[in-house]
Amino acid sequence: MDRDSNIYTFLFSAIMVLIVAATLAATATSLQDIQAENVRKEKMQNILETIGVLVEREKAPEIYTKYIIEELALASDGSIDKEIDAFKLKLNLEIKKPIEQQRFPLYLAKVDSLQYYIVPLRGSGLWDAIWGYVALEADKNTIKGAVFDHKGETAGLGAEITQKWFQDRFTGEKIFNNNGKLVGINVSKTNNDPDGNDKDDNEVDAISGATITGDGVTDMIKERLQNYLSYFNIKNEKIAYIN
Repeated sequence: MDRDSNIYTFLFSAIMVLIVAATLAATATSLQDIQAENVRKEKMQNILETIGVLVEREKAPEIYTKYIIEELALASDGSIDKEIDAFKLKLNLEIKKPIEQQRFPLYLAKVDSLQYYIVPLRGSGLWDAIWGYVALEADKNTIKGAVFDHKGETAGLGAEITQKWFQDRFTGEKIFNNNGKLVGINVSKTNNDPDGNDKDDNEVDAISGATITGDGVTDMIKERLQNYLSYFNIKNEKIAYIN
């Protein structure tokens, strides 16, 4: 075949495209397992961070089994669905189902004989999804720690929810008010306690310029925790439902 002909050029180009496409597809496929494993480790790392256990991602699986004593998949009535692997539940899919069909993962941890309940969160920020975890102390009211992440919030504004200084504001805050009703934590621009000394006001100081993302965090915490009240009431009859 004449190498200077158009047919040769087109044929050569087509073959090269196929080779490159096949190589990229093979590379992507070979990396899927590695990517999935990294996501699994990072999830464990985030869960541990809410209870004050800081660990490198690669060491997370080993440390996770030391502190996480149980993984539960809860139904909306508070019962435990033993047929479901709680760790494998994907909230982005679960929240699309009717509430009675959803399953709510809950992680029970123990650190130095103290027990914690870790609740996964998912909601909406300004531009896209936000998510995270919040750990409650044994009273199921006081926040031990919180971790947040996002898909596409604005750098320097809404994206600041990933920063430790913001997440630390939630430590010690209460999710129930003095009347025993779940109110969650309000990320408020009008917070009268910017230093976070009042842990009974159900509020933390907002991020300047990130009102919508802050509102998303507020809504996410309250909406997700609401789904655990049935289980918490089974464990503690003093906790009341929202009217």
